[in-house]
Amino acid sequence: MNRLRTSAVLGVAALTGVATAALTQMASAKSKPKPPPTLQVAHVKVLGKTESIVVDSKGRTLYTLSGNTVQHLSGCTKGNGCFSFWPPATVSSAHVKLTAASGIKGKLSTVHRDGVFQVVLGSSPVYRFSFDHKRGDANGEGITSFGGTWHVIVVKSSSAHGTTSTPMPTTTTPSNPYPTVPYP
Repeated sequence: MNRLRTSAVLGVAALTGVATAALTQMASAKSKPKPPPTLQVAHVKVLGKTESIVVDSKGRTLYTLSGNTVQHLSGCTKGNGCFSFWPPATVSSAHVKLTAASGIKGKLSTVHRDGVFQVVLGSSPVYRFSFDHKRGDANGEGITSFGGTWHVIVVKSSSAHGTTSTPMPTTTTPSNPYPTVPYP
């Protein structure tokens, strides 16, 4: 009889422990803060004008390369040295849930290439610029290299239709103070 009672007490104690662990896990899952959106909006000075642009979750300016799409990725690759100057904006896997802050339009996805999962906005892979040393830097705007021109992604507001995200058009081409690697 004592064995039966001891077994019953141990069984109840084990079930209580499992239930407590499950409740604790559920409570901590509810109280965990959500990760910041993959893409966010920041107000940054670009070529002397303050713009609302797309940045990554750490506040770093993001760029697109004109003519570089998911279907045509030859302009900026690891093999031609582009990633040294223009590292791709990446996530850890294709299963990461990509999110964008309000105002950023375009489908978010990833493309797996050169050993990384690169973030894609619309059909354009997005990159950072290695000479942007701190939040708010947008030193890569208008640079021509790797077969195209680099542009920040400007979030423009439209009074009738909300907002859209588009590469920033450039009317003047600034001089390129950085090394240019010839396009293969």
